[in-house]
Amino acid sequence: MMNTMRLLLAVLLTASCASAPRVTPAPPEAPPGAPPGEYVPGSGPPPVAREFRGVWVATVSNIDWPSVKGLPVDSQKAELLAILDRAAALKLNAVIFQVRTTGDALYASELEPWSEYLTGVMGRAPNPFYDPLEFAVQAAHERGLELHAWLNPYRARHPSSQSPLASNHLAVTRPDIVRPYGTHLWMDPGERAVQDHTTAVVLDVVRRYDIDAIHFDDYFYPYRERDAVGAEIPFPDDPSWKRYVDGGGKLSRSDWRRNNVDELVRRLHGEIRAVKPWVKFGVSPIGIWRPGYPAEGCCFDAYESIYADSRKWLAEGWLDYFVPQLYRQMSDPLMNYGVMLGWWSQQNVKQRQVYAGMIPSRVTGRPGGWRADEIVGQIYVARGHPGASGHVHFSAKALMQSADSLAEKLMRTVYRAPALVPVSDWVQGSAPARPRVTLAPGPNANSATLSVSASDGAPVRVWVVRALYGDRWIVEIIPGTRDRIELTGPAPLREVTVSAVDRNGKEGPLAVVRRP
Repeated sequence: MMNTMRLLLAVLLTASCASAPRVTPAPPEAPPGAPPGEYVPGSGPPPVAREFRGVWVATVSNIDWPSVKGLPVDSQKAELLAILDRAAALKLNAVIFQVRTTGDALYASELEPWSEYLTGVMGRAPNPFYDPLEFAVQAAHERGLELHAWLNPYRARHPSSQSPLASNHLAVTRPDIVRPYGTHLWMDPGERAVQDHTTAVVLDVVRRYDIDAIHFDDYFYPYRERDAVGAEIPFPDDPSWKRYVDGGGKLSRSDWRRNNVDELVRRLHGEIRAVKPWVKFGVSPIGIWRPGYPAEGCCFDAYESIYADSRKWLAEGWLDYFVPQLYRQMSDPLMNYGVMLGWWSQQNVKQRQVYAGMIPSRVTGRPGGWRADEIVGQIYVARGHPGASGHVHFSAKALMQSADSLAEKLMRTVYRAPALVPVSDWVQGSAPARPRVTLAPGPNANSATLSVSASDGAPVRVWVVRALYGDRWIVEIIPGTRDRIELTGPAPLREVTVSAVDRNGKEGPLAVVRRP
């Protein structure tokens, strides 16, 4: 029997690389607990972990990008590419890029003006011209990263804004539906015209850009502001509230406000799906739904203060993914990270994706700051939690500055191996077909050139390449934009398997080739 197996192996290893590749199903997913970087063979090609690994790139107030208003275009591009390069080096798989901060646009829009955070003056286009969102989408996909377009639905002006409003800004064209509120301007969520405008802006982005998701943060109705003597300022939505009451509305004012937000979330989920079924919709609410939920939760009441019934959105399945902002340490005696994550997981009755929102920007390397080990530990906690399937970092600057060697520790521990994004099972569609692959010998036994293409011409987000060098498998996730891949490893290359992964994270069957 042993001699027969050796003979069979010899025949396979000498087979022509031009022969048709074998087909096998994709291996089962690896558990997300601790995905290894290399695998000892035992039962064939290894599985790949499923874990959403994202980072927010905030543009409001130039938090992450660009570093200053009016930065030259070449410098803007270089800064953005540096962020994407860092994300790829860390083996993240998604970037959440803020493209609408205050009724403005960090992309070419006919509906809203260019953002002052980009060029320094609202309404002024980049010169020389380029479209930052188009640039970011292409660059992210070339690095195997999803690109989620992050929009703020209602904020119309931020205290950090300095330039005059552009003539096509909503506060100028429709001042009747925009309210001054403390240091902000705010689109009134109770106005149907505001909901229609925000929906039109979102769908315009979905139609024109090859994005992977639309993302909202925690700002719906504004956080309460106070006047000079400390008294709370009521949100000035009397006109829309009066119209609702005069029309026979029966809800209380608080319930009416929550319903206004609910309707936008429900509407967008359906309309995005109708335009492009593969584009996901995600929201990142504040980490506590209401004081007492969970029992340890206290202090801020998002349900009553900003009228965000985020538990309802998750329970109704109006989202594809949900990222509660769990900005607490694991040891926090009041509201700790693990308890909040567990509570949100229990609310996920429709089994959407729940990702932990984390805040590595508090890893400062200074007294009072968090240690990098806190973030590493939080990732391990999320991996061990059956209700969580990933995490998102706020924000990119923290991963670029790498205080307390955060980036290095992440690469050395939790990010040693790549991961695929979780599958969105509720989105219809079949897995990709087996790809066409050929393998050409390289200059030595440890190397080869892999050529790969989609056999049915369907879009491929990434390729999963599993290469057997000697007696060890090494797994790489390669951008779907590439059709030639240079392979080299620590021992003679024996076998390569390739599978395609589509926009919804579905992995197709493996094509198997052996080095002649």
